[in-house]
Amino acid sequence: MNDSAAPAAPPYPTFFEAFRYWLKLGFISFGGPAGQIAIMHQELVEKRRWISERRFLHALNYCMVLPGPEAQQLAIYIGWLLHRSWGGIVAGTLFVLPSLFILAALTWIYLAFGEVTLVKGIFNGIKPAVVAIVVFAAWRIGSRALKNRLLWGFAAASFVAIFAFHVPFPYIVLAAGVLGYVGGRLRPALFATGGGHGAAGKGHGPALIDDDTPPPAHARHSHLHLAKLLFAGLALWGAAMWLISEPTLRLMGEFFTKAALVTFGGAYAVLPYVYQGGVETYGWLSGTQMIDGLALGETTPGPLIMVVAFVGFVGAWTKEIFGPDALFLAGFAGASVATFFTFLPSFLFILAGAPLVEATHGDLKFTAPLTGITAAVVGVILNLAIFFGWHVIWPKATAAAPFSGGFEWFYAAISVAAFLALWKYKQDIMKVIGACAAIGLAYTYVA
Repeated sequence: MNDSAAPAAPPYPTFFEAFRYWLKLGFISFGGPAGQIAIMHQELVEKRRWISERRFLHALNYCMVLPGPEAQQLAIYIGWLLHRSWGGIVAGTLFVLPSLFILAALTWIYLAFGEVTLVKGIFNGIKPAVVAIVVFAAWRIGSRALKNRLLWGFAAASFVAIFAFHVPFPYIVLAAGVLGYVGGRLRPALFATGGGHGAAGKGHGPALIDDDTPPPAHARHSHLHLAKLLFAGLALWGAAMWLISEPTLRLMGEFFTKAALVTFGGAYAVLPYVYQGGVETYGWLSGTQMIDGLALGETTPGPLIMVVAFVGFVGAWTKEIFGPDALFLAGFAGASVATFFTFLPSFLFILAGAPLVEATHGDLKFTAPLTGITAAVVGVILNLAIFFGWHVIWPKATAAAPFSGGFEWFYAAISVAAFLALWKYKQDIMKVIGACAAIGLAYTYVA
């Protein structure tokens, strides 16, 4: 970066240039958080050089300690750095908006034509792939998070708590965070982890927001500005709840607000909480439909937590909140409510907290609680994989007779093959899902 032949820093992008990039990102952000972060890194750090490697990772580390989708929050952070609050709002909104419309359309097809052999066969193949994807997620997170026996103990305890004692997910997150905080004070070495998805230090030429670039004026912390943001966020949440008069939609607003505050560890970690509420507590959808929703979420752009839009769509459709003649309108309203209340806190977390992060440029103080929570999340995700596998391999079983109705050996084999493709052969998730969908469709026609 000190080479005299190095290129100059790029020109400052206009608001419209940034808008076009964030819109494009909303349509190509496949691959889960790791893939989405890699896409942003390649484009913003390496090609456009809007932000340096170190500043990119510094922002990412902050997003990782927050509840919510870190890739979307990272987009909000960079959009805010470039073009103030409206830049962050546009970046975060366009990150999820295409996914909302795409997922709503696919959910309508799923509900209206789900019994058609073609659609049914495709989903029969995707479901065992989803089981493999969740198991792979548990392995991937566990391989990074469980660095010692104590953290393995966190994971084991959380698995037993949710599997055997049905402890609600938020309590597991709270307990893990508190124990992580205490453990970080007593045995800091056991809770020390590396931050981010990579290491800083790679040079891609001078960046617009470089390592030594001082924070812009709007990025300086102000108690008054913070108070205004918090008031605006709470007012927006309150106004939305006041405008929603339909009981099911109001309930969804409350539920998905809570879900947004416990999404530590990514979408896979919050899925058990969404399942507990959507399936067991409120009856918005069935366990099998929840698996199908995750399958759709894996095949659409945007954060995987967009599966909440599927839950909202199916729930409002199932409850016929606008009557039997307006099912699509009901479903889209449910999906929109779920999306709005799930992602609203992410904007507040970034717009309110990022100035403090920019002011310090130091190590964050949330590492130990986050380490404890992440370790516990591994056990929760493993429980989710068992639940999904049970529904796929013993589809006719019940809680009273958990292994009744016959063992689906073919779909079990697909799950094993899909896991090996992901784990051993490093295949892309979309390719694995596509192959499994084709196999499931063929098997449905010949079986």
